[in-house]
Amino acid sequence: MHEHIVRSFDQELQQLDKKIAQMGGLAERLLARGFDALERRDPKLAEAAVASDRSIDLLERDLQEQTILMIARRQPMANDLRHIMTVLKIAGDLERIGDLAKNIAKRALAVSGENHPKSLMTGLKHMTELAMGQLKDVLDAYAERDADKALVVWRQDERIDAMFNSLFRELLTYMMEDPRNIGLCTHLLFGAKNIERIGDHTTNIAENVHYLVHGTALADDRPKSDDTSSTLIRKE
Repeated sequence: MHEHIVRSFDQELQQLDKKIAQMGGLAERLLARGFDALERRDPKLAEAAVASDRSIDLLERDLQEQTILMIARRQPMANDLRHIMTVLKIAGDLERIGDLAKNIAKRALAVSGENHPKSLMTGLKHMTELAMGQLKDVLDAYAERDADKALVVWRQDERIDAMFNSLFRELLTYMMEDPRNIGLCTHLLFGAKNIERIGDHTTNIAENVHYLVHGTALADDRPKSDDTSSTLIRKE
């Protein structure tokens, strides 16, 4: 970051980055707690996770108000304007990640009395761990202005999609084998979809980090391998 003649402007830009780091940290913790609640079938942990999403929402609102004032007062141009607009976009993605993590916690409330097949929870856990790792890496990439690290995250989104495809088919199989599994598996399926969408928002952040550093959008098509919309399960 270059220094401005008005030092307070540099401080305001640094505040934006600090709030993005705070939002990111809260989103990471909410995702971890949401999955823990689902895995343990713990209603109290789920309720605490749901309540914590409010802190992310408040930070996003704070960022929006601060950026509006900065644009009005400073009339930023070039790199400064790109920085501010990137912060707004990343804050929006982090807010959505918080909402999706909160939805995972809500699934824990719905299935608190159910027994989870271990293999299904193992698949969900692997998806969650991968999503959390990518979120951490992309937040580090933003803090370090490291476009190459962001690009690695961007390219890894296919891994979450592949896990989701596999889990989707497994859940459908459980539902077809025994109709009593339909309720539980439906909630787990929505939980898995929430994680897959978190991966998408993380990819959005990676694209914005690349844009912030280089001033150009990624030219390649986004890597996607979610084929569940065309999946057809045949019972033998």
